[in-house]
Amino acid sequence: MVLVNGVGYEVLIPATARPFLRARQAGPDGDPVGFHISFHQTERNPKPLLIGFESLLEKEFFELLITVEDIGPIAACRALSMEVARIARAIEAKDVKLLTTLDGIGPRKADKIVATLNGRVAKFAMMPEVEAPTAEEPQEDFKAEVIAVLVEQLGHTRTEAQRMAQSALTRRPDVKTAEELFEEVYRGEKA
Repeated sequence: MVLVNGVGYEVLIPATARPFLRARQAGPDGDPVGFHISFHQTERNPKPLLIGFESLLEKEFFELLITVEDIGPIAACRALSMEVARIARAIEAKDVKLLTTLDGIGPRKADKIVATLNGRVAKFAMMPEVEAPTAEEPQEDFKAEVIAVLVEQLGHTRTEAQRMAQSALTRRPDVKTAEELFEEVYRGEKA
């Protein structure tokens, strides 16, 4: 959910953009985030669909990908589970095997992607692959994620959510994932 001037919009984000988004949300209210939005609405699907990208090139690649038969916006967003440059190189090299490792892409769809886009994605293949930012404190990354869910989805105040998360980490400092932290937060609340 993205808030713009008090209005909330649901924006789908490809898997490759999620680590960058998490890195920007580390502050108490999160840093402002900007996306290049691809908007989709049809007669068959009248509910607007917004898909956010970090760069215009990623958006442009996505919009080429949805020109492939049987690949709509949601399927294309799911398929962007690895860097655009790597996908483009696979298309140019006709590497169907690599394309079938993308989420929701089987052999038939991979063949269609190659047939439709081969020779049209060379500029994307030359994009530099960017390493996802790594949090210096991995614990802080998932702690912020848990706090955000406690506040935004479960209705706790930010102060209360921070206290709950910190208390859970004090009881169990070996927690390594957001799921484990959630379990410990609610285990402590029941006690």
